[in-house]
Amino acid sequence: MVPLSSAGDVPRERKLWSYTPAVVCKRCGQENPLGARFCLACGAPLEAEPAKQERKLVSVLFVDLVGFTGQSERADPEDVRDTLNAYRAAAQESIQVFGGNMEKFIGDAVMAVFGAPVSHGDDAERAVRAGLGVLEAVARLKLIARGGVNTGEAVVTVASGPATGEALAMGDVVNTASRLQTSAPPGGLVVGEETYRLTRNAIKYQALPSVDAKGKEALIPAWLAVAPALAGPARPEAPMVGRDRELALVTSIWDGAVGDRHPHLITVVGPPGIGKSRLQREFSRRIQARGAAVARGRCLPYGERAAYGAFTQLVRGIAEIYENDPPESARAKLSAAVEKVLPATEVEETTRYISLLTG
Repeated sequence: MVPLSSAGDVPRERKLWSYTPAVVCKRCGQENPLGARFCLACGAPLEAEPAKQERKLVSVLFVDLVGFTGQSERADPEDVRDTLNAYRAAAQESIQVFGGNMEKFIGDAVMAVFGAPVSHGDDAERAVRAGLGVLEAVARLKLIARGGVNTGEAVVTVASGPATGEALAMGDVVNTASRLQTSAPPGGLVVGEETYRLTRNAIKYQALPSVDAKGKEALIPAWLAVAPALAGPARPEAPMVGRDRELALVTSIWDGAVGDRHPHLITVVGPPGIGKSRLQREFSRRIQARGAAVARGRCLPYGERAAYGAFTQLVRGIAEIYENDPPESARAKLSAAVEKVLPATEVEETTRYISLLTG
C-alpha cells in the first residue's frame, strides 16, 4: 500500500480510454467516437461522415452457376434455397481462406474483391486460387459453375459493406471480370491480361481466343486457369553481387552433407528485403549446375494446410502432383516417387504417412 505522502512517485492520472474523434455534432459541437449514432452530449442524431474513397489495384472474382436458373424453375423452392445456401457457404469459405472480401451475392452469382481494403502483394494469385477453390467446392456439391478474374485499378470505398449499401470496388475492372466469367466454359476459370501477367509463373494457363465482350470496343485477351504451378513464382535475376562469404559457407555445408550422406538444415535470418530469397536462389542455381536436384516449397500465408505448406509443396514438386489430380492419381505418383529412394518393403507404409501430411 502506497502512503499518500509518497504518492508523488505515482502517476496522478491514468488514461483508461481514448478515441479518435470521428463525427462532430452540428447542434452542440461535441466530438463523438467512431460508430456513435447519437451525440454523447446533447443526444442529437449524428450525420455519418461521407465514406472515403481511394484508387487501388484490385483483383475481382466472379463466379456463376451454370444452368441453375432453369433448374430452379422445376425444383421445389425449399430445395433451391438449401442448394444456394450450401453453394454460398462453400464459396465464402474458399474466398476467405485466400484473404478475399465478399462483395455481394446476386442470385446464383458471387463477386469477391482481393486487394481491398487491404493489399497483400499477391492478390491476383490469391483471386485465381480462390476461384479454382470455389469451382472445386461447387463440383463436390454436384453443381457446375464458371468463373472469371480480372485485375486493374478500381475506386475502392473504405468501410463499405452490405450495411452501407455501397459497393467495395467500382470501375471497368469489375465489368470486365463479369464479361470474362460469362465467356468461361462450364467448370472453367478465365482470367484477363493483367491477372495472367502477374500470375503466369504461379498458375498453369491455357491460352484462349480473345473475348468479344458486350460493351467493350476491343477484344479482351483471355487465358484459362488450369491449376497452381508446382514451382513458386520465378523472377528475372540480375547477376549476384557480393555475398561471397555467405555463399561459401552454405556451399561448404552442402559439400559436407553430400560427403557424409547426412541431412543438414540451413536457416537464413534477416529483415525483409535484405536478400534472403536471392541468396537461396543463387545457391540453388550453383548446386543445380553441379548435378543436384532442387525441390522448392513456400510457406504461404493462406490455405488450409499452412503449417505443412512448404513440406507439401516439396513433396508435390518431387512427385509432380498437381492440385487438381484425383486422389488415386496423386497417391500413385507419390508411391512411384517413394519407390525411387526406399526399399520395396517400406514403400506402402511411408507413402501412407506422407499422404497424411500432404493431403
